[in-house]
Amino acid sequence: MQTLTAALPRTRLWPILFLALLTALTARLALPLPFTPVPVTLQVWAVLVSGLVLGSRGGAASQLAYLAAIAAGAPLTAAGLGGPAALVTPTAGYLVAFVPAAYVAGWVMERGQATGWRQAAQTLLAALAGVAVIYLGGVSWLAWMMGDWARALQLGVLPFVGFDAAKAVLAALVTSGGRYWLVERGA
Repeated sequence: MQTLTAALPRTRLWPILFLALLTALTARLALPLPFTPVPVTLQVWAVLVSGLVLGSRGGAASQLAYLAAIAAGAPLTAAGLGGPAALVTPTAGYLVAFVPAAYVAGWVMERGQATGWRQAAQTLLAALAGVAVIYLGGVSWLAWMMGDWARALQLGVLPFVGFDAAKAVLAALVTSGGRYWLVERGA
């Protein structure tokens, strides 16, 4: 079986665009929570899958494509916004953090050549590192908007930890199959 780093140079544009589209589609599966401006979406899962499957550069490229579509006016956020308005909302920090989150998740995956349970642990660690980057970007922006770090953590992280841990596990579980279908088989 090819390693992730050996498969990456063959990555074509379609897997990048496919995962950008997946991120856009998962944005629309949103569950608004009445006490926070941040909805629960499946975007975090799609961002993690992009980094875990395509690696650091391919994952980041897929999220850049997603953000470029939003910036160009496509209404692809959870709130259905597009254009400059989408990049000044309370959730804009999370959106922008998708690029480095996918990169970090992919980078952690590229660091090891583990097999068996060690590979599974590395994949989960990579996914959790991606979640941490999303939280860092999202809460930083939210705290700046609110002027209160403690409140931003209370509204932008604490309600989502369980959901996002589950998304990280699910992303780790589909990584091998996703890499096969999008990178190795599709090359």
